Amino acid sequence: MVRWAPSRPGRGPRNVEVPSREVVVKNVAVVGASGAVGDRMVRLLESRKFPVGSIKFLASPRSAGKTLMFRGETCPIGPLEESAFDGVDIVLSSTPASVSKEWSPIAVGRGAVVVDNSSAWRMDPSVPLVVPEVNPDEIAKHHGIIANPNCSTIQMVVALKPIHDHFRILRVVVSTYQSVSGAGMKGMNELDEQTRASVRGTAMPAPAKFAHPILGNCVPQIDDFLPDGYTKEEIKMVNETRKIMGDPTIEVCPTCVRVPVPFSHSESILVETERPISVEAARALWEKAPGVTLLDDPARRLYPLAADAAGRDDVFVGRVRRDPGRSNALLFWCVSDNLLKGAATNAVQIAEFLAALGR
Repeated sequence: MVRWAPSRPGRGPRNVEVPSREVVVKNVAVVGASGAVGDRMVRLLESRKFPVGSIKFLASPRSAGKTLMFRGETCPIGPLEESAFDGVDIVLSSTPASVSKEWSPIAVGRGAVVVDNSSAWRMDPSVPLVVPEVNPDEIAKHHGIIANPNCSTIQMVVALKPIHDHFRILRVVVSTYQSVSGAGMKGMNELDEQTRASVRGTAMPAPAKFAHPILGNCVPQIDDFLPDGYTKEEIKMVNETRKIMGDPTIEVCPTCVRVPVPFSHSESILVETERPISVEAARALWEKAPGVTLLDDPARRLYPLAADAAGRDDVFVGRVRRDPGRSNALLFWCVSDNLLKGAATNAVQIAEFLAALGR
C-alpha cells in the first residue's frame, strides 16, 4: 500500500480534491495509445505520477508492433485481444465508439474498470458521465464503465458548476470555436496540408475530414446534421450538460463551429440564472473554483486565448460581462485544451479517483 496524491506539474489550476486514502498500485492499459488523445494519456500518467504497477499499450492492428516510451523504458504496442486485459485494473480508452462498444465490455468481463473517451456510453443511464470538478460522486457508482464527456461539454460544465451551485442556471446559449485537433490526427493533417499548399501556391487538397476547406475558414458543422437542423455535436452538448450537472431542466442552445486553430476549443457562453447575478459575484466564484483560471482584465488585453491554453490543464474564463438587458444573465469567454482537459486529463483524473477509492 502507498499513500499517493496526484502531482501538479507546471502552472496548472487548483486540482479537484482527490480523496486522501491508502491506495493500491494499479495495473493500467491504454487503448488507442498511438492516437493524439492516447499519447497524452500516457504522458499524463507519467507527469502526474499515477501509481502504475504495470502498463500495457493497445491499439489497432495498424499500430500494433510499434513502441512507446514510458518512464524511460521502451514498451511495445500490442493488439486488441481478450487476453490483453487479464490482470488489468484500469483501462483508459480512446477509440471510435464502435470499437469501444465491442471491447469495453470485454475488458470489464476480465475484471477491469474502463474510463472511455468515446461517445459509446455517455448517455447510457447505467454509466456515469463524469467531470471530476462537477460530479465526482458519480465515479463510485460505476458498473465497470465510466464515460468521459465530449470535449466541448467538459470545459463548459467546469465553468458552469460554481454558477449553478450558487445561482441555479436556467438557460445556456453557447457558440463554440473548435480546433482541428478535435477531429484527431486526420483533422490536424488536413489543416497542415492545406497550409503547405497555400504557402507553395499549389492546388488546395480536397477536404476529406471536414465538410469544406478549413484553412482561412469557419465551418458551422461538426459531425452530421439531424432532422431538426442541429448537429450531433450540438445535441451532445445539450444532453451531456444536463446529465453531468444532474439537472434535466437546464436549457442549452448550442452552435458548434470548426475553426483553423491547431489546439484548444474556445466558447462564447451566455448564461441565464434563476436569481440576479453580478460580474463581481461570478468572478469571486471562479477565483475559488477547482480547475478554473480567471483571466479577465480587458484593459490590459488579458483574456483567454487558444494559443495560451494549449498544453495546459486549465479551463480559462474571461471577458465576463452583464447582458445589458437582464440582471440574471452574464456572458463570458471560455477556453481549454481539448486534448488535455477536454479528453486525456479528465480521463486520468477519473482514474486518480478510482485509485484513491480502491476501485
